[in-house]
Amino acid sequence: MPDVFDELHRRWRGGEPVALATVVATRRSAPQPPGAAMLVAADGTVTGSVSGGCVEADLYERARSVLDTGTPELARYAVSDDDAYAVGLTCGGELDVFLERVDPAGFPELGAVAAARRAGRPVAVVTCVAADAGDPPALAAPADPAGRLGRRLVLTEDGTSGTLGGERLDAAASADALGLLAAGRGAVLRYGYDGQRRGTGLSLFVATYAAPPRMIVFGAIDFAAAVARIGAFLGYRVTVCDARPVFATAPRFPDAEEVVVDWPHRYLRAELDAGRVDARTAVCVLTHDPKFDVPVLALALRHPLAFVGAMGSRRTHDERRKQLREAGVGVAQLDRLAAPIGLDLGGRTPEETAVSVAAQIVAGRWGGTGRPLAELAGPIHRPE
Repeated sequence: MPDVFDELHRRWRGGEPVALATVVATRRSAPQPPGAAMLVAADGTVTGSVSGGCVEADLYERARSVLDTGTPELARYAVSDDDAYAVGLTCGGELDVFLERVDPAGFPELGAVAAARRAGRPVAVVTCVAADAGDPPALAAPADPAGRLGRRLVLTEDGTSGTLGGERLDAAASADALGLLAAGRGAVLRYGYDGQRRGTGLSLFVATYAAPPRMIVFGAIDFAAAVARIGAFLGYRVTVCDARPVFATAPRFPDAEEVVVDWPHRYLRAELDAGRVDARTAVCVLTHDPKFDVPVLALALRHPLAFVGAMGSRRTHDERRKQLREAGVGVAQLDRLAAPIGLDLGGRTPEETAVSVAAQIVAGRWGGTGRPLAELAGPIHRPE
């Protein structure tokens, strides 16, 4: 939903009802991940995409119907269905899309969600997308006596608003949604009508909006500018840090959210103590100077960060490993260090090097091999 949220909120503020189609589950090589969304306004305007063009034409007609009737719907598109090719889903994947009408009366909490997102505060929206559901969820709700379908629960730092239709269900869903919010991911959760974790009854889609993950680049060099640029492109909140004020200037790093003049290890220590670094954080050490590298790497490798990499030749890295061992870094911790940083793409320029660094970070996040897809078999996209 991030790609369409601003437009959704704009029309909501104007009191205009819209139809929102959200991918809530995928299987095999689906073209878009859960959370991808498409908005259809009353004037026929379309914003966003759920499949890169595969099923949008069919969804548009469904969305117009949902907008008119106000009745939510869960649609499934699968390559095994005869209708899949007819609507254009030829990529081999399967996806479930929940369609709902959104307006101020039906979703009064949207303003609080928008305010939390603007402030960079975490927020989760839990929506009932299927009733009397098994695994996978049924495509319709033939019996929903309590009217749960389409109900929402919104969780922010200020508390919980809305309801899914029962106190015990709200409590169970809130606890699980908070766990997903802390991990920065969404999912479909299944409960009984009273919140029993038995896997049948109701399917709830948890959409999470956490603060963007951080990328901290140590070393204000030309390679750092390229890494900051691609890090921002990937959605990271990028900080460039260097102890040398002549190099660490904001104009040299226009894509970084902040440029800090400080010793790397001292800055990282302060960020860790303040709780502003977490398990999603990527650290790229590009100074290849032992007096900067060793202290900050020794600190970073002792914490469960998403990625820790360092630039330098193999000879530099061998010497760096020796110094890190002398600094008390364990073998298992050293094995987490990506050095020399990046995948072997053969690049030479700062921009090409930044691509190789970004590729290694993405591969590490999703368990990729870095090998050409043409050499591999099986699903292209790994499950979350």
